[in-house]
Amino acid sequence: MLLGTPALVHGTNLIASRPSGRPAVRPSVWLAAHYDSKGQPISMATRILGVAALVLGALATLAAIVPAFVLLAVGLAILAANRVTDRSPGALDNVTGLVAILAILDMLPRGADVGVLFLDAEEYGLVGARALVAERPDLLRDGAVINFDSLDDRGGCLTFLHRPGPLGQAVAAELGGMRGRWLPVVVDGIALARAPVRECVTIMKGDWGTARVVHTPRDTADRLTLDAVRRVAAGVARALTGR
Repeated sequence: MLLGTPALVHGTNLIASRPSGRPAVRPSVWLAAHYDSKGQPISMATRILGVAALVLGALATLAAIVPAFVLLAVGLAILAANRVTDRSPGALDNVTGLVAILAILDMLPRGADVGVLFLDAEEYGLVGARALVAERPDLLRDGAVINFDSLDDRGGCLTFLHRPGPLGQAVAAELGGMRGRWLPVVVDGIALARAPVRECVTIMKGDWGTARVVHTPRDTADRLTLDAVRRVAAGVARALTGR
C-alpha cells in the first residue's frame, strides 16, 4: 500500500556505457541501482510486521474468528499509516548502491565490458525498471544485471538470485551471507529479471535494525562508514575480473 503516491509518476533513467566504436555492441554486464528515495511514517520493519499480521489473520480465520479479526485489524492499522512522504534523506536507501557502483568502476580495468543503470522511481513500484524493460528490452538482451539496493555497515549480505547464473553465483560466493530466490522485499531486480537477460541478481546488506531505518528520517549519512560499500564493491569487482 502506498497511500499518497502521485497519480502520475515522472522519472528519468540514466544509462551509461563505454564507447566502443561499434554501435551494435551492448555491455555484457549492467550494474544497476535506483537513485530515488522516499520517506514513510513507519519503517520497513513495521510494515513487514503489518503484512505478517494480515497473513496470519487470514490464516487464523480457518481456526478461530476472534483472533483472526484482531490480527487483521492490527495489520490493516499498520499499513493504513503507510503514506509516502519526502522526509527520508535516503543515505542507506539508496545512495550506498550508487556509491558501490562508482567504486566498482574504479576497480575495473578501463576497457571492462560493463554498463551502468541509475534507475528512477523504484520507490513508486519499480516504475523506472519496468519502463526500461518495456521500452528497451534489447538493451539488456543476453546480458547480466547486478542490482544494488541498501548496503548497511551492519548485518550480513543478502544475494537475491532473481535469475541464477554463473556470475551471480560467483558474486554470492565472494560476498558470503544469505542467498535465495525470494526475499520479502521489493527491488528493481524483480522487474529487470523479466527482461531477456541471461541472469539477474540483487545485492543488499543489513539486518532487522536496518529495516527499522529504511524510509525514515533516521536514514542519514552520519550513521554510515561506507565500509560495507567498499567490501561489497571489492567482492563484485573480483567476481567480474575472475580474480
